[in-house]
Amino acid sequence: MLRHRRLLTAAALVLPLLSQGVMAQAWPARPIKLVVPFPPGGLIDNMARLVAPKLSQELGQAIVIDNKPGAGGNIGASEAARAAPDGYTLLMASPPLTINPALYTKLPYKPDQIAPIALLGRVPNVLVVAPGAGINNLAELTALARSKPGQLNYASNGQGTSLHLSAELYKSQAGIFVTHIPYRGAAAGLSGLMAGEVQLMFDNLPSALGLIQGGKLKALAVTTPQRSSALPNVPTMEEAGMKGYQVFAWFGMAAPAGLPATVQQRLEQALERVAAEPEIKAAMLKAGAEPAWMNAQNLAGFMQADTAQWKKVAAYAKIALD
Repeated sequence: MLRHRRLLTAAALVLPLLSQGVMAQAWPARPIKLVVPFPPGGLIDNMARLVAPKLSQELGQAIVIDNKPGAGGNIGASEAARAAPDGYTLLMASPPLTINPALYTKLPYKPDQIAPIALLGRVPNVLVVAPGAGINNLAELTALARSKPGQLNYASNGQGTSLHLSAELYKSQAGIFVTHIPYRGAAAGLSGLMAGEVQLMFDNLPSALGLIQGGKLKALAVTTPQRSSALPNVPTMEEAGMKGYQVFAWFGMAAPAGLPATVQQRLEQALERVAAEPEIKAAMLKAGAEPAWMNAQNLAGFMQADTAQWKKVAAYAKIALD
């Protein structure tokens, strides 16, 4: 009798592991949903649609993109967080995963419910002013802001976004007071800048690049550690005098926490091969993004450090969102 009970106990322990192993070996046996927490046509959506076909080829199953915009990325992240950790729901990871935990008093999901898989690329933000403003570099802008506290305005694409926080990080490091004017989207903010409603703005490089190249905006600095190949003559924020300043939009892949190790490994390896494709790299560069690979472990470390940075900025700027 005792021996029988021991056998039953051993079977109870082993069967879940065996079933998990069988599921992992068979994965993927059906199409995979990729949740994109933004509407179609934006940077993150475009990168998802760039990567999905190649990932589909690597895995031998269709990748179905499901746009779930809203609440600063929280709606899409919440859907992924609640999904079964079976490899059939993935999330296009992006800055809201590190910004929102620093800003929202109540997140609709727990950050540890989402596990990073890989970083695929990053996008510089760029600090721009109107050409007619007579501001030639970051030092001149900083000096002007210090001489007119509260009299300069900066645009963003909304409260709590990467563009908003890029400006607040600059303000905190430069010791200046510039008023935030949130617009309904980056395009509206850029229009306000060119119309003279505001004096400066941080924007994702791809959306501002054409205006910069056309002479309608003047780029003072990019926010990445290295200069952008799209604007090789524009210094980084650090080169321009803001020591330690580093911000970039980024995109990659995440999944509900608790994926079987074999599924997680296969997915990471497939994404690494996709990211190494010359065609993918060229398309990223054409879109103003920079190929940048990180595995799951390194991406997790980056995300923790990024959230810590934004918590400091949020405390400095007294930003708290419901």
